Amino acid sequence: MDRRVYRPFKVGSVAIFIDPPLWPAHGTHFSHLISDTSLAELHEFAATAGVPERAFDIDHYDVPARRYPALVAQGAREVDGGTLVRTLIASGLRVPGRLRPDRLRASLLSRWNQLLPGCPALGEEMMDRWAEPHRRYHTPEHLLDVLEALDRLFEEHDNDGARLRVRLAAWFHDAVYNGVAGEDEEASAELAASCLDRVVSPTDAVEVVRLVRLTSSHSPLAGDRTGELLCDADLAVLGRTPAGYVRYLRAVREEYAHVPDDAFAEGRAAVVHRLLALEPLYRTGRARAIWLERARVNLRGELS
Repeated sequence: MDRRVYRPFKVGSVAIFIDPPLWPAHGTHFSHLISDTSLAELHEFAATAGVPERAFDIDHYDVPARRYPALVAQGAREVDGGTLVRTLIASGLRVPGRLRPDRLRASLLSRWNQLLPGCPALGEEMMDRWAEPHRRYHTPEHLLDVLEALDRLFEEHDNDGARLRVRLAAWFHDAVYNGVAGEDEEASAELAASCLDRVVSPTDAVEVVRLVRLTSSHSPLAGDRTGELLCDADLAVLGRTPAGYVRYLRAVREEYAHVPDDAFAEGRAAVVHRLLALEPLYRTGRARAIWLERARVNLRGELS
């Protein structure tokens, strides 16, 4: 008999939700435990309730039926499965299946091997860099976002050489990430120079290095087509849906977890003001058509 005393979990404005144990596995049935606001609060709730870390699966905990009554007593709100899924999606915390680490890595490596056939070892090295454990926003998901944004931005007049150079620059633009603006871009550019030596033509390598350095300012000159493509793709995240934008903001905050709240808010506000002042925010016509309106709404909403 479980003699532990369960006290309601104090979560403030955060709510923890649980659905009925209806999902069969390992000789029992499982519930899903989620937060509507914060993975940190979800982890705290789980730890308080004695749910092991190994039960966490990217955006939720899988908990066996025997734990259901205790978790409800601890403060988890009972909802049906459909409500739980909708709540998780609305929270911005849900990780779509295609972005789960194993699928994401396979998808990105497939893209790499199409881009540079015959260089699989370098592709694996790049993936290891993007998947470093200290990263929260500059992750493989961000890399895929940029590559998919480029897929949408390329036009018929963009030749194969330009596409190769911009895509390689996307792979290298945050390959080194330590959270030091300017230094990270320079280190990433130097990495590109060393890795691409003898892999692509000298002309292509020089252009990739230039493009990587350009992501430090996101200010390509007028007529710099490849620079405009890369910078617009890197900023495509600003035009996400509201839930997607919230997820982006959480990831950025987690990368700067060492910065006190007041200092982070002040610094982030300066960044948002700078982005809103950019005219144009996006340099290509397609980017403006796809993301500009939502980006402005998201940025203004963040300030307020």
